[in-house]
Amino acid sequence: MPSLPPADDDTFQALLRRTRLAAIVRGPDPDAALRTVLTLAEEGVALVEVSLNTADAFGVIRRAAAEAGPGTVIGAGTVLTEDDVARAREAGAGWIVTPALTEAVAASVRAGLPVLAGALTPTEAVAARRAGADAVKLFPASLGGPAYLKALRDPFPETPFVPVGGVDLAGAEEYLAHGAVAVGVGSPLAGDAVRGGDLTALRARARRFVALCSGGAREEA
Repeated sequence: MPSLPPADDDTFQALLRRTRLAAIVRGPDPDAALRTVLTLAEEGVALVEVSLNTADAFGVIRRAAAEAGPGTVIGAGTVLTEDDVARAREAGAGWIVTPALTEAVAASVRAGLPVLAGALTPTEAVAARRAGADAVKLFPASLGGPAYLKALRDPFPETPFVPVGGVDLAGAEEYLAHGAVAVGVGSPLAGDAVRGGDLTALRARARRFVALCSGGAREEA
């Protein structure tokens, strides 16, 4: 059984706001993906998403949830269907990420799993929150960049946006400066580690991202 139970909504939101970083792991080698997740956990990354287009994704989630320790909550990403949600929860995922407003958003809410719902337009952002999403995954963020996030926050200052897609270290700093509650980072953080590459380099990247994101974290009330 996984050692880490699913986080409740308040815990997830507090963790997201405090750490301001969600790592995204996807790759063709499940063992390499697991090593990547565990290395990120060792370096203090508290939220790690395993994309379901990773080879043996549910197996990776199950093993990571059992081995990562209490300081890291493992999530499932690229979640599309109600069945995906059920399988992710059974594997030990503590939070769910969708690429769009799919049936998985409502299924996650029903299952009591915090959900980061993918949206791009103002209409989609409003719909995501009304559907019960804990935060809005602004995806693909690279289409509009930090300026687009800034524009969205003018009419929606209370909406917790998490830009995802093409976010590197410099981009993360800019998105956070423009009011992102957190950033989701994939290949600029994971690099070649998901294909069996250099874990030492992964550790160095993780430390830079953790330092950047946690350094400006808001104090919780």
